[in-house]
Amino acid sequence: MDSQKRSLGFLSLAFLFITCSSAEFLIHQVTEGRETENNSSYSLQSNLGVTRVWRDDRPSSKIVTIAGYSVIKGRGEPYESSVFEAAGYKWRLVLYVTGNKNDGGNGYISLYVRMEETESLPYGWEVNVDLKLFVHNPKQHKYLTVTDGAVKRFNAAKKEWGFGQLISLATFENTNQGYIVQDTCSFGAEILIVKLANQQEKVTFISNPPNNVFTWKILRFSNLEDKFYYSADFLVGDRYWRLGFNPKGSGGGRPHALPIFLYAQGFRPNAVATNTWGAVNLRLKNQRSSNHRQLYSAAWYPIRSGYGVGVNNIILMADLKDTSKGYLVNDAIIFEAEVVKVSVTNIAPV
Repeated sequence: MDSQKRSLGFLSLAFLFITCSSAEFLIHQVTEGRETENNSSYSLQSNLGVTRVWRDDRPSSKIVTIAGYSVIKGRGEPYESSVFEAAGYKWRLVLYVTGNKNDGGNGYISLYVRMEETESLPYGWEVNVDLKLFVHNPKQHKYLTVTDGAVKRFNAAKKEWGFGQLISLATFENTNQGYIVQDTCSFGAEILIVKLANQQEKVTFISNPPNNVFTWKILRFSNLEDKFYYSADFLVGDRYWRLGFNPKGSGGGRPHALPIFLYAQGFRPNAVATNTWGAVNLRLKNQRSSNHRQLYSAAWYPIRSGYGVGVNNIILMADLKDTSKGYLVNDAIIFEAEVVKVSVTNIAPV
């Protein structure tokens, strides 16, 4: 019950910001042209889809300050601000200090944004907006930001959006809350255009893609130096790959075991370059039987070339050099990579 009371008390806090001025009635309007900035401090409450967030920065589109709130306190008619420009369109703020009775605003302050001068827009126009409305709280030195997370679709049939229950009058007019200071209060709006995406990045996982088996035969194994050797590149999916190993061992397996790694390289022309999922069976082939040494590996390979995934010990050197086991024949070994699943990324319509 205590948490419910705290939540309801905060919800009744909503939408206005305040500056100091004289007691006489004066309406002062400020239109800001700067971009929205990231906010360092947040306090969050939500109810019925409406979210209220404290933030340090003032709104980017419009501020209306009323110096002399007591003059209009209790009046039912709305105050309409001057026209201002934001995001390439013209707007007004519409404020009901006793609430919009047609929008459930009894006992609340109501605040809306109305689109203006739409006559020049093309037939069937629609403007999608991420709308935030604000209340300044000088006591907190912050701005209460009110939004419901829904994209507001302004069009010829619906030119006005906002909140009928922006903040309860009981909370707003309570001097302990800090929304009215020296009979002065402020309201604001932030209007950001939402351009709906018409494309999506689609990641598809392909099992057993074409040309998914690559075989690499290494001759004169006993003459190889202590360094990494790499195969030719081979294409599977949208990406080139290569095998690599050091005949003297690598990492924790050195010098007692033979390593093998699969490396992701560049992309085919016109491919969408993203991280690539690669699942592969890495084999050291037995040249006399089907008793191959095999490792299964699956990983996200980054966009950059040269990232390898594999194992330091696909076979012990002692077993490799035992010619009776069939892995080293005529001083040659055979590695094989079977890519069993790979991701491919495309740009597709939504």
